[in-house]
Amino acid sequence: MLFSGLEKNSFIDYNGKISCVIFTSGCNFSCPFCHNPNAAKGETISLAEEDLYNFLIDRKAFLDGVVISGGEPTIHKDLFKFCEQIKKIGYQIKLDTNGSNPDSLKKLIHDQLIDYIAMDIKTSPSLYNKFISNTCSPKDIISSIKIIMGSNVKYEFRTTCIKPIISENIIKNISQIISGASLYALQHFNNSKILEPSFFKSKNQIYDDNELAQFKYIVSPFVKECIIR
Repeated sequence: MLFSGLEKNSFIDYNGKISCVIFTSGCNFSCPFCHNPNAAKGETISLAEEDLYNFLIDRKAFLDGVVISGGEPTIHKDLFKFCEQIKKIGYQIKLDTNGSNPDSLKKLIHDQLIDYIAMDIKTSPSLYNKFISNTCSPKDIISSIKIIMGSNVKYEFRTTCIKPIISENIIKNISQIISGASLYALQHFNNSKILEPSFFKSKNQIYDDNELAQFKYIVSPFVKECIIR
Protein backbone atom coordinates (compact mmCIF):
# COMPACT_ATOMS: atom_id res chain seq x y z
CA MET A 1 0.00 0.00 0.00
CA LEU A 2 1.13 3.52 -0.79
CA PHE A 3 0.03 6.29 1.55
CA SER A 4 -0.29 10.03 1.06
CA GLY A 5 -1.19 10.98 4.62
CA LEU A 6 -2.31 10.00 8.11
CA GLU A 7 -4.68 11.94 10.33
CA LYS A 8 -4.14 10.49 13.79
CA ASN A 9 -7.40 11.69 15.35
CA SER A 10 -10.74 12.61 13.83
CA PHE A 11 -14.14 13.19 15.42
CA ILE A 12 -16.03 13.82 12.17
CA ASP A 13 -14.92 11.31 9.54
CA TYR A 14 -16.59 8.20 10.97
CA ASN A 15 -20.07 8.81 12.34
CA GLY A 16 -20.20 8.31 16.10
CA LYS A 17 -16.60 7.13 16.36
CA ILE A 18 -13.19 8.53 17.16
CA SER A 19 -11.07 7.44 14.24
CA CYS A 20 -7.82 7.88 12.43
CA VAL A 21 -7.87 8.56 8.70
CA ILE A 22 -5.45 6.80 6.38
CA PHE A 23 -5.10 8.41 2.95
CA THR A 24 -3.99 6.10 0.15
CA SER A 25 -2.00 7.52 -2.73
CA GLY A 26 -3.29 7.81 -6.29
CA CYS A 27 -6.69 8.08 -7.93
CA ASN A 28 -8.29 7.01 -11.20
CA PHE A 29 -10.42 10.18 -11.30
CA SER A 30 -9.46 13.82 -11.85
CA CYS A 31 -12.25 15.66 -10.05
CA PRO A 32 -11.49 19.39 -10.37
CA PHE A 33 -12.95 20.00 -6.88
CA CYS A 34 -10.90 17.25 -5.19
CA HIS A 35 -9.98 18.46 -1.69
CA ASN A 36 -7.00 16.11 -1.40
CA PRO A 37 -4.91 16.96 -4.49
CA ASN A 38 -1.70 15.49 -3.10
CA ALA A 39 -3.30 12.05 -2.91
CA ALA A 40 -4.96 12.44 -6.29
CA LYS A 41 -1.61 13.28 -7.89
CA GLY A 42 -0.02 10.16 -6.41
CA GLU A 43 2.24 11.87 -3.89
CA THR A 44 3.37 9.63 -1.06
CA ILE A 45 4.70 9.87 2.48
CA SER A 46 7.27 7.63 4.09
CA LEU A 47 5.06 5.28 6.08
CA ALA A 48 5.59 1.53 6.22
CA GLU A 49 2.58 -0.73 6.71
CA GLU A 50 4.19 -2.38 9.73
CA ASP A 51 4.69 0.99 11.40
CA LEU A 52 1.06 1.83 10.72
CA TYR A 53 -0.12 -1.44 12.28
CA ASN A 54 2.01 -0.75 15.35
CA PHE A 55 0.49 2.72 15.58
CA LEU A 56 -3.00 1.23 15.48
CA ILE A 57 -2.11 -1.30 18.17
CA ASP A 58 -0.71 1.44 20.41
CA ARG A 59 -3.82 3.61 19.90
CA LYS A 60 -6.34 0.82 20.53
CA ALA A 61 -7.49 2.35 23.82
CA PHE A 62 -8.19 5.73 22.20
CA LEU A 63 -9.59 4.98 18.74
CA ASP A 64 -12.84 3.29 17.76
CA GLY A 65 -12.36 2.98 14.03
CA VAL A 66 -10.19 3.46 10.97
CA VAL A 67 -11.16 5.43 7.88
CA ILE A 68 -9.47 4.42 4.63
CA SER A 69 -9.71 7.31 2.20
CA GLY A 70 -7.74 8.69 -0.70
CA GLY A 71 -7.22 9.25 -3.51
CA GLU A 72 -9.13 6.10 -4.28
CA PRO A 73 -8.37 3.09 -2.06
CA THR A 74 -9.87 0.46 -4.39
CA ILE A 75 -7.19 0.98 -7.04
CA HIS A 76 -4.75 -0.80 -4.71
CA LYS A 77 -4.58 -4.59 -5.06
CA ASP A 78 -3.28 -4.90 -1.49
CA LEU A 79 -6.38 -3.21 -0.04
CA PHE A 80 -7.96 -6.54 0.93
CA LYS A 81 -4.95 -7.74 2.92
CA PHE A 82 -4.60 -4.28 4.41
CA CYS A 83 -8.19 -4.37 5.67
CA GLU A 84 -7.70 -7.90 6.99
CA GLN A 85 -4.76 -6.78 9.12
CA ILE A 86 -6.68 -3.80 10.51
CA LYS A 87 -9.65 -6.02 11.35
CA LYS A 88 -7.33 -8.46 13.14
CA ILE A 89 -6.16 -5.62 15.36
CA GLY A 90 -9.81 -5.11 16.27
CA TYR A 91 -10.96 -1.99 14.46
CA GLN A 92 -14.10 -1.25 12.51
CA ILE A 93 -13.34 0.16 9.05
CA LYS A 94 -15.00 2.90 7.06
CA LEU A 95 -14.16 3.08 3.35
CA ASP A 96 -14.35 6.29 1.33
CA THR A 97 -14.72 5.44 -2.36
CA ASN A 98 -15.64 6.93 -5.71
CA GLY A 99 -17.51 3.76 -6.68
CA SER A 100 -15.49 3.08 -9.81
CA ASN A 101 -14.59 -0.50 -8.85
CA PRO A 102 -17.78 -2.43 -8.09
CA ASP A 103 -16.01 -5.81 -8.07
CA SER A 104 -13.69 -4.62 -5.30
CA LEU A 105 -16.63 -3.34 -3.28
CA LYS A 106 -18.45 -6.65 -3.72
CA LYS A 107 -15.44 -8.60 -2.42
CA LEU A 108 -14.84 -6.26 0.52
CA ILE A 109 -18.48 -6.58 1.52
CA HIS A 110 -18.60 -10.35 0.99
CA ASP A 111 -15.46 -10.90 3.06
CA GLN A 112 -16.81 -8.63 5.83
CA LEU A 113 -13.77 -6.38 5.65
CA ILE A 114 -15.59 -3.05 5.91
CA ASP A 115 -18.25 -1.79 8.31
CA TYR A 116 -19.26 1.50 6.68
CA ILE A 117 -19.08 2.80 3.11
CA ALA A 118 -19.19 6.43 2.01
CA MET A 119 -19.52 6.65 -1.76
CA ASP A 120 -19.17 9.95 -3.58
CA ILE A 121 -21.61 10.49 -6.41
CA LYS A 122 -19.93 13.24 -8.39
CA THR A 123 -22.69 14.00 -10.89
CA SER A 124 -25.13 12.06 -13.08
CA PRO A 125 -23.36 8.85 -14.17
CA SER A 126 -23.82 9.83 -17.83
CA LEU A 127 -21.79 13.01 -17.21
CA TYR A 128 -18.74 11.43 -15.56
CA ASN A 129 -16.88 11.28 -18.89
CA LYS A 130 -17.39 15.02 -19.33
CA PHE A 131 -16.50 16.27 -15.86
CA ILE A 132 -14.68 13.53 -13.93
CA SER A 133 -12.84 10.94 -16.04
CA ASN A 134 -12.96 10.01 -19.70
CA THR A 135 -12.28 6.37 -18.78
CA CYS A 136 -15.09 6.01 -16.24
CA SER A 137 -17.91 3.61 -16.99
CA PRO A 138 -21.32 4.96 -15.92
CA LYS A 139 -22.41 1.32 -15.51
CA ASP A 140 -19.73 0.83 -12.85
CA ILE A 141 -21.04 3.79 -10.85
CA ILE A 142 -24.60 2.47 -10.99
CA SER A 143 -23.41 -1.08 -10.17
CA SER A 144 -21.57 0.18 -7.08
CA ILE A 145 -24.68 2.03 -5.91
CA LYS A 146 -26.77 -1.13 -6.26
CA ILE A 147 -24.15 -3.30 -4.52
CA ILE A 148 -23.91 -0.91 -1.59
CA MET A 149 -27.68 -0.52 -1.21
CA GLY A 150 -28.18 -4.28 -1.45
CA SER A 151 -25.65 -5.04 1.27
CA ASN A 152 -25.97 -5.23 5.05
CA VAL A 153 -23.18 -2.68 5.49
CA LYS A 154 -24.01 0.79 6.78
CA TYR A 155 -23.50 3.41 4.11
CA GLU A 156 -24.01 6.90 2.85
CA PHE A 157 -23.92 8.58 -0.52
CA ARG A 158 -22.62 12.12 -0.79
CA THR A 159 -22.33 14.82 -3.43
CA THR A 160 -20.24 17.98 -3.45
CA CYS A 161 -22.47 20.67 -4.92
CA ILE A 162 -20.70 22.90 -7.43
CA LYS A 163 -21.77 24.35 -10.81
CA PRO A 164 -21.89 23.10 -13.54
CA ILE A 165 -21.11 19.59 -12.29
CA ILE A 166 -24.27 19.69 -10.19
CA SER A 167 -27.58 21.29 -11.12
CA GLU A 168 -31.21 20.91 -10.10
CA ASN A 169 -31.86 18.42 -12.90
CA ILE A 170 -28.75 16.45 -12.02
CA ILE A 171 -29.84 16.29 -8.37
CA LYS A 172 -33.23 14.98 -9.53
CA ASN A 173 -31.50 12.30 -11.59
CA ILE A 174 -29.22 11.21 -8.75
CA SER A 175 -32.20 11.12 -6.36
CA GLN A 176 -34.00 8.68 -8.64
CA ILE A 177 -30.93 6.47 -8.99
CA ILE A 178 -30.43 6.19 -5.21
CA SER A 179 -34.15 6.01 -4.39
CA GLY A 180 -34.61 4.27 -1.03
CA ALA A 181 -31.08 5.05 0.20
CA SER A 182 -30.62 5.36 3.95
CA LEU A 183 -28.51 8.55 3.90
CA TYR A 184 -27.57 11.14 1.30
CA ALA A 185 -25.30 14.07 2.18
CA LEU A 186 -25.21 17.26 0.13
CA GLN A 187 -21.85 18.90 0.69
CA HIS A 188 -20.76 22.51 0.43
CA PHE A 189 -17.84 23.16 -1.88
CA ASN A 190 -14.61 24.07 -0.11
CA ASN A 191 -12.21 25.87 -2.45
CA SER A 192 -9.33 26.26 0.00
CA LYS A 193 -7.21 23.45 -1.51
CA ILE A 194 -8.39 21.77 -4.69
CA LEU A 195 -6.97 19.89 -7.64
CA GLU A 196 -7.85 22.36 -10.42
CA PRO A 197 -8.33 25.92 -9.09
CA SER A 198 -8.58 27.27 -12.64
CA PHE A 199 -11.83 25.34 -13.13
CA PHE A 200 -13.53 27.56 -10.56
CA LYS A 201 -12.95 31.10 -11.76
CA SER A 202 -16.45 32.36 -11.04
CA LYS A 203 -18.00 32.85 -7.61
CA ASN A 204 -21.32 32.09 -9.29
CA GLN A 205 -20.30 28.43 -9.38
CA ILE A 206 -20.77 28.10 -5.62
CA TYR A 207 -24.19 27.19 -4.26
CA ASP A 208 -25.40 29.07 -1.20
CA ASP A 209 -27.30 27.70 1.80
CA ASN A 210 -30.70 28.42 0.29
CA GLU A 211 -29.85 26.60 -2.93
CA LEU A 212 -28.63 23.55 -1.05
CA ALA A 213 -31.82 23.63 1.00
CA GLN A 214 -33.75 23.50 -2.30
CA PHE A 215 -31.69 20.48 -3.37
CA LYS A 216 -32.52 18.84 -0.05
CA TYR A 217 -36.21 19.50 -0.68
CA ILE A 218 -35.89 17.73 -4.05
CA VAL A 219 -34.00 14.76 -2.61
CA SER A 220 -35.95 14.17 0.60
CA PRO A 221 -38.92 12.26 -0.90
CA PHE A 222 -36.53 9.71 -2.43
CA VAL A 223 -34.28 8.85 0.54
CA LYS A 224 -34.73 8.03 4.19
CA GLU A 225 -32.52 10.90 5.32
CA CYS A 226 -30.90 13.83 3.52
CA ILE A 227 -28.47 16.16 5.27
CA ILE A 228 -26.42 19.21 4.32
CA ARG A 229 -22.77 19.39 5.33
